[in-house]
Amino acid sequence: MISSNTVLLSTAAGVALLHTLVGPDHYLPFAGMARAFSWSRRRTVLITLLCGLGHVLSSALLGLVGIALGIGIAALQAIESARGQFAAWALTAFGLIYCAWGIRRALRNRPHAHSHVHFDGTLHEHTHVHEHEHLHVHAQGPDQAARVTPWMLFAIFLLGPCEPMIPLVMYPAARHDWRGVALVTGVFGAVTLLTMTAAVLFCAAGLRQIRVTHLERYSHAMAGSVIAICGFAILLLDV
Repeated sequence: MISSNTVLLSTAAGVALLHTLVGPDHYLPFAGMARAFSWSRRRTVLITLLCGLGHVLSSALLGLVGIALGIGIAALQAIESARGQFAAWALTAFGLIYCAWGIRRALRNRPHAHSHVHFDGTLHEHTHVHEHEHLHVHAQGPDQAARVTPWMLFAIFLLGPCEPMIPLVMYPAARHDWRGVALVTGVFGAVTLLTMTAAVLFCAAGLRQIRVTHLERYSHAMAGSVIAICGFAILLLDV
């Protein structure tokens, strides 16, 4: 006979897998930024795991606080829903700002030609960009953006809830089965992180195969638009 814990853990694993895959915000932003910033596979995995860990642990902590204070499941889910709305707006805003920065950077980095006439009458042209010549010290250059954007994404994921985990955690908590609480949290978190990482690597590998030379300088703008679309999809579809 299958034990209740086995059923609960199997449910937690299945729900975590489905929750991650149906939410494109769990992997598309990372894949887009990995392509735009040319992250290595190792860096992509580390940033994905860091954001995913914050995503899961924030909800687990809320659930534990709710258990300790005797807050009902309906109240906790209402809090998670509010967090979800805030995180979706934050993701949308971040995507739009990042997209605007990417467009500005692309326009400044637009290749253009200069003609030169030598003393012997030879005429030649050369093409270059002015990105590094015109960036001031206080401007946000590519290196600074590469450092800042992952932390902004982490902050948003820290605020983003794992709504399906709350009722799964509350079930063993209601029976004072703390081992069950730990197991459910661990299984849900592990499956979420593994699914996020696999999906991000799959999407990033696919994006690396796309070579559109004349649009390469718009990679940041396109990554930002993908992030904004993911945030808007959450708001619109409540996924």
